[in-house]
Amino acid sequence: MPLISKKDSARLRELARQQLEYAKSPAMETLKKEWLAHNTFRGQRPMLTVELGTFAPDILPPLMQCEGEHARELEAMLLKNIVNHTLFHDDTVVSDYLPVRWNTYFIPFDIEVKTEHSSAGGLGHHFVSVLKDLSQDYSKLQKSRFGVNRDATLNKLEEYNELFGDILPVRLSGSSLYCVLTQNIVHLMSMEDMFFAMYDTPELFLEMMNRLANDYLEYFQFLEQESLLLSTTHEELLGQGTYCFTDELPAQPKKTTDIWGFMDSQETSGISAEMFEEFIFPAYRKVAAAFGLLSYGCCEPVDPIWENCLSKLPNLRRVSISPWCNEKVMGEQLSGKHVIYHRKPDPTFLGVGDILDEEGLRRHIDATLDAAKGCTLEFTQRDVYQVSKSPEKVRRYVEIIREACADR
Repeated sequence: MPLISKKDSARLRELARQQLEYAKSPAMETLKKEWLAHNTFRGQRPMLTVELGTFAPDILPPLMQCEGEHARELEAMLLKNIVNHTLFHDDTVVSDYLPVRWNTYFIPFDIEVKTEHSSAGGLGHHFVSVLKDLSQDYSKLQKSRFGVNRDATLNKLEEYNELFGDILPVRLSGSSLYCVLTQNIVHLMSMEDMFFAMYDTPELFLEMMNRLANDYLEYFQFLEQESLLLSTTHEELLGQGTYCFTDELPAQPKKTTDIWGFMDSQETSGISAEMFEEFIFPAYRKVAAAFGLLSYGCCEPVDPIWENCLSKLPNLRRVSISPWCNEKVMGEQLSGKHVIYHRKPDPTFLGVGDILDEEGLRRHIDATLDAAKGCTLEFTQRDVYQVSKSPEKVRRYVEIIREACADR
């Protein structure tokens, strides 16, 4: 365990105290009740979160005081737990414990993904293709490898407990199971080659998808057998900036049908709905059936595949309505249904320019409120990479969305 100075340790312990104080406040208890009501279709208002992770470098540095490298990593972790509540005033939940998740892994087809990055730095990267032509490269696909690193998990538990466990409880915590089959594929072959494979070698492509789905199901069985499944009924992370709160699932899960799952298929936005139904959906439907409840979608438009595919998933409870989605069509489809209309507003309002376009944002949100009439509506702002180093800009963004919702 890396050494942490007394000064840095004192700073970390103070942040732990702050987190517990916010978590135990009456306001946070009310917020948790609102989330449960929302996720079980009894809520009184749209919930709203802003995903900090992508623009944290714009917000956290002025707040940080630790000097040691490892201490600064822990400081950033603790700050991320509270700054949405303290600076942005959105509906992010502050937990009264510090979660540690089992260090599990799943390596599709037992092929390590390799990436190439620009020498200039930045977010841009390229996945090194392993598969070019399925008819020639299919033999490279081996049985997927999976497992758990118990020592790494227990070491983290021990470290956190030693540092601040006497202030902020540290415990093993669950999260939704994550399975994105087409992302796994494009990490091994280019998107262009994936599209061509559906046309040139359709039988092999379908077999590859089915094998990968079966490997995930075997991995899920491993999680069950090793007692690695933990509850997803409260503020555990569901992905896409939202939470698992529900009363439909058991608090003590024994199998994967007792917990939430998450899936998306952004990589297939370039194919027709008919091709998605034929080549992609069979494997997705097979895996989706292993979850108790399902959240689906990221940036891809879901309206083209709603009627023939997604609407047929009986455990679907949340679907992403991205900026590329026909939100009016999806509002009509989800009105009165027990599927949350999870709206991802256009990130350019918050992420571009120093000055917030308040009128433009109001029009944008008003359009969503019109489209989602009769739906259980939730907003999560994602894919923002800079906010001009201004927490005030983010806070005002949240205020405007709240005002627009209150006016309805």
